[in-house]
Amino acid sequence: MSRPGLLLVNLGSPDSPTPSATRRYLAEFLHDYRVIDTSRWIWCPILHGIILTTRPRRSAAAYKTVWNDLDQFPGNEGPLVRITRAQAEGLQTRFGEDVYVEVAMRYGNPSIGSALDALKAKGCTRIAVLPVYPQFAGATTASVYDGVAMALEKRMDVPELRFLRQYFDDPRYISALANSMDTHLETLDWKPDAILTSYHGLPQSYVDKGDPYQSECLQTTELLRQHMGKTEGELYATFQSRFGPKAWLQPYTDKTLEALPSKGVKKVAVVMPGFSADCLETLEEIAVEAKESFLEHGGTHFTAIPCLNADVEHLDFLLELAKERLLNGWL
Repeated sequence: MSRPGLLLVNLGSPDSPTPSATRRYLAEFLHDYRVIDTSRWIWCPILHGIILTTRPRRSAAAYKTVWNDLDQFPGNEGPLVRITRAQAEGLQTRFGEDVYVEVAMRYGNPSIGSALDALKAKGCTRIAVLPVYPQFAGATTASVYDGVAMALEKRMDVPELRFLRQYFDDPRYISALANSMDTHLETLDWKPDAILTSYHGLPQSYVDKGDPYQSECLQTTELLRQHMGKTEGELYATFQSRFGPKAWLQPYTDKTLEALPSKGVKKVAVVMPGFSADCLETLEEIAVEAKESFLEHGGTHFTAIPCLNADVEHLDFLLELAKERLLNGWL
């Protein structure tokens, strides 16, 4: 029997930090109905007439500031892609010859289709798909399901598939988060007055329609709070990266950080448990923009805690998670 394949999937990144590459990436990303569920008669004129003519240049400039960060993950790709490749390499080393591991991005490159082609070329007729999103959301995990289906829809020979839905409440994930936080905080010569868990935002209307994302984020924070022995005032959840005029999940990370100094909270650490790998939203939006705003509003100390990335404990957890929930009976 042929070896199974494991497909590690994350969101994606432009091919380069240029306006043209960023425009291609944003066009694919923002055309996904799970990301923007507005009627196409309304959305497409806005997307092509305004957003894709103005936003790519600003986004490319932001990507350029972080493109060559993280020297421990070499390469000429966006940090998210480079880190996901490092995660896959770590998992491949751990699996040895039992499993073939490939990387795919939901938007941009390497594409889901190209990764499926690579696994097919290696003889894989059984493929497990691991979206590295701890919390389920229609705009992320469910969109990966769509991406795999679209990549296979015209193929005559379709592999047996398994998908992982989420792992937000797995004790090993919570432990890895807590340990990474402790390790980072021990490097500081100051102690935070509060720790924010900042998750990527989602329109409130999506949750109102039944998306479980908000609930799973709040549960992650509560489990992390219990594990670390923190109170609600010491560790709490916020949501970042809102886009457009709609109401998004609250409290907002940026508004919370702006208000904290006036309440006597001058030293803050921010951890992003919804991101399995550092990316633009963690390296630039939080570590740079949020820090600057917090200090401008009276804060004195700020630190952004790195994502789990390719930490040994994280990779060991993903290995066991894949064996138990995806590859059971295939190895």
